[in-house]
Amino acid sequence: MPASARARRLLGMLRLTGRVLHGTVVVVAVVCAYGAGIMSGAGPMKRTPQAIEPALLDEAAGRIATEAAVPVPRGELERAAINAMLHRLGDRWAHYYTAQEYDDVQGRLNGRYSGVGLWLGAADGSAVRVASVQPGSAAAKAGVRVGDVIVAVSGVPATGWTVTKVAMALRSQSVAGVGLTVRRGAMEHRFQLVRSQVRTTDVTVEQRPGHVRLIQIGAFTRGVGRQVRSAVTADLPGHAGGIVLDLRGNPGGLLDEAVDTTSAFLANGPVVTYEKRGRAPQRFDVTAPGDAKTPLVVLVDAGTASAAEIVAGSLSDRERAVIVGSRTFGKGSVQEPVRLGDGSALELTVGRYRTPGGRNLDGVGIDPDVAISSDRPPQVAEQRALAVLHGLLATLPTKDRG
Repeated sequence: MPASARARRLLGMLRLTGRVLHGTVVVVAVVCAYGAGIMSGAGPMKRTPQAIEPALLDEAAGRIATEAAVPVPRGELERAAINAMLHRLGDRWAHYYTAQEYDDVQGRLNGRYSGVGLWLGAADGSAVRVASVQPGSAAAKAGVRVGDVIVAVSGVPATGWTVTKVAMALRSQSVAGVGLTVRRGAMEHRFQLVRSQVRTTDVTVEQRPGHVRLIQIGAFTRGVGRQVRSAVTADLPGHAGGIVLDLRGNPGGLLDEAVDTTSAFLANGPVVTYEKRGRAPQRFDVTAPGDAKTPLVVLVDAGTASAAEIVAGSLSDRERAVIVGSRTFGKGSVQEPVRLGDGSALELTVGRYRTPGGRNLDGVGIDPDVAISSDRPPQVAEQRALAVLHGLLATLPTKDRG
């Protein structure tokens, strides 16, 4: 390939197209292995000026290809160059992913994916843990659990691997599937997982004794806000005993879905403020009046992140709910993606959000009103939430009950 042609190709890889992606802002905290690796969203972004002439990058890649002792495919060099630029930003959430990865991500945001059904997050420095398991997925059927620490993928030790590398390894499976080894307490467990097409169900509704309605949200994908509102307003079998909103293990998702979900529990007023560099702060208010009276408890844990923290933080600041569980993840930043010329995409942090009380949760998280040790079984937190609801109900006049 002539040098001029190679230069044009690399320039196409690195130049932002300037197109605004169809969709909405996304606030996410952890990486998923549903099939994409990293969730993303959309929003306007400015064209980024080139810091290095494309010809220079092309020349460097050519020299590496012809003179290095170990040859590296050109595509890998181009990807490494882009990742190096992102690393230079010091933005822990910045990421580059291929066209296929990005298409998979958009499918996940729209409630469908092809994968093994795991959300992944950093555990304790270098280890990667399971943050959430999609119901009905290969991982759920095999018995993978939230909190499992990734030990190996396909027999290869995952020591020192990043969340992204684990997600990519889970994508690269044969017809027989991918082997996954996890550590659960002092024991190791091995699974063989096969990717499959799954239509996600990120909102589940269950009844608990005493006319309590439990609404669990796995992630804020398209349509979740509408589903939550329907769950709140459904008459039968009723929720006179209150509502438990379970956000444990929820890694985030679409900002507008988080706002719609919060609105289902408020009559009016602010939900969150979005601060983007170079623009005046944008306040998101309740989209439509919701149920502002039924006693409400929100369950959270260390896996509650980003968009899920917006919901919990807003309901806490507005004194609408009692927060029960352990401290949340602590991600207060917003990412927006831009497609590159070949269909791949960059995702960059473009702003921050604040709760109605003005709190920036980035690196801080939300401390619950009723703390439950993170090493206690999940049932303990749920039982405490039911006890708190019982106490709230006892203080309300009959006319103000759900």
